[in-house]
Amino acid sequence: GKWWRTVEHYFQSMKFHDADYRERIRKSGKPKQAKALGMTREFPLRSDWEKIKDRIMLEAVRCKFETHEHPRNLLLSTKDAKIVENAPMDAYWGIGADGNGLNKLGKILMQVRQELRN
Repeated sequence: GKWWRTVEHYFQSMKFHDADYRERIRKSGKPKQAKALGMTREFPLRSDWEKIKDRIMLEAVRCKFETHEHPRNLLLSTKDAKIVENAPMDAYWGIGADGNGLNKLGKILMQVRQELRN
């Protein structure tokens, strides 16, 4: 029932059980600020984070493209192209420095693109 500025805001806030800290992240101005707040260890990460983070990202990305027409149209315009998160410093969500990262975000985007077509 809350509005999130970006997927980054939502994703970073979901790392924590502390409701006040989640709200602080939600209300932060820019995605970079949300990420910085999410990287803190001042508050403990939820114990199940590693198990649920992919699902949280999928839900957030799905919501973004179901809700907003312009980004949805951009995603659909990629047709069957492989989508790669070009993040040299992130071998989990992106392709990492050597291009051999897991590219989890790219895979989620391609999954959501397929769902939208159906």
